[in-house]
Amino acid sequence: MDWKIKKALPLNCELEVPGDKSISHRSVMLAALSRGSCVIRGFLPGEDCLSTMEAMRSLGVALEQPNPTTLIVYGNGGEFKKPNKDIDCGNSGTTMRLLSGLLAGQSFESRLFGDASLSKRPMKRVIDPLSKMGARIVPENSPDRPPLRVQGGPLKAIDYVSPVASAQVKSAVLLAGLYADGTTSVTEPTLSRDHTERMLEYFGVRVEREGLKVSVKGGSRPQPRDFRVPGDVSSAAFWLVAAAASPGAHLRVNHVGMNPSRTGILAVLTRMGARVREFEFQNEGEPIGTIDIEGAQLKATRIEGKEIPNVIDELPILAVAAALANGVTVIADAAELRVKETDRLAAIAHHLREMGVPVVEFPDGLEITGGATLKGAKLDSLGDHRIAMAFAVAGLFAQGETVITGTDCVNTSYPGFYDILQRVTAERAVGEHLVLKLEESASEPLE
Repeated sequence: MDWKIKKALPLNCELEVPGDKSISHRSVMLAALSRGSCVIRGFLPGEDCLSTMEAMRSLGVALEQPNPTTLIVYGNGGEFKKPNKDIDCGNSGTTMRLLSGLLAGQSFESRLFGDASLSKRPMKRVIDPLSKMGARIVPENSPDRPPLRVQGGPLKAIDYVSPVASAQVKSAVLLAGLYADGTTSVTEPTLSRDHTERMLEYFGVRVEREGLKVSVKGGSRPQPRDFRVPGDVSSAAFWLVAAAASPGAHLRVNHVGMNPSRTGILAVLTRMGARVREFEFQNEGEPIGTIDIEGAQLKATRIEGKEIPNVIDELPILAVAAALANGVTVIADAAELRVKETDRLAAIAHHLREMGVPVVEFPDGLEITGGATLKGAKLDSLGDHRIAMAFAVAGLFAQGETVITGTDCVNTSYPGFYDILQRVTAERAVGEHLVLKLEESASEPLE
């Protein structure tokens, strides 16, 4: 379905967002590694996370899904069964990379494949460290593209110094480290998301941290515990920018994840001029709270260096914020965006230019001159959920109609996004303060 978006009045609402995608993936895997039953609430029933759920089923893990956002996982202590068919990872790089770590310690061979987009994404970053541990991982497409054949076996611990700050690399190595002989460590150049470390600790696994180094001991296994997945701050980011860039807007996002390794977008929007307040009220493995934001005329900024891993998924929507800000915003050190679901740097540059925004594209970033009036355009998602949602938000500020094509990809992370977009803009147009609870917009289970 094509999305059609017109310029809207400032947001004035409260809402909740679906469960965190990164945490939903990990919750299923860690529950499967435990020996007992775990109830996971707030699970994201998007296509990416369902790929992880079905992957664990194919490895002999029993799961029940009494409703779209609740799972009961009957862990088998990480003693998986050889799958009777290839494991379909869909569009999910997280599924493929983290699962490679789990499968590295098994006594059988598995074959992981995905859709056309995933088949273009690099896997060398996990193949290298897992191979050093003793696994044999063979990419079928040169040089390091999926499908992957993973021949597991006895693993040895390594002290791995990662050339990139990547939560997926770190997680794959730590998960493999649970099967290794000795203590496995990962040291990053800068801190990436720490969901895996936090969740391992919550599930009873001892994790050692020393600066940018994190370690686990082989033979450790998570204990069965119930877990609540917080709302996804990366999904909230689209609404946060929609409010931040609009003077007079007021938005409150409730029950959202407040992990410091994920909330870099709040620091960026604050220095761009938005009024941002954070309230944390719960911390069981992952901090959960409320974000309150009031809009303003934004000003340009620089996003680079150590800040990049903390905002890597939010850069498409931050680029839209830059287009709406006064001055020249520079995004640097973000070459990672070229190997996401699409080349996000190229997609952002092209789409902003189509909307009348001057953009200079560099190998690792963008220079965006904001302040011009955006014009509506017909834009292809390029199969990338974050590109689709970011430019839907841009359409709220554009003269004329903006059309986003190829929007089915949004089901990977945010089922129902367009329905909510229509509601929050339509309700505000008649002057109402809208309170949208998550259950009101919950997606039906995806087949």
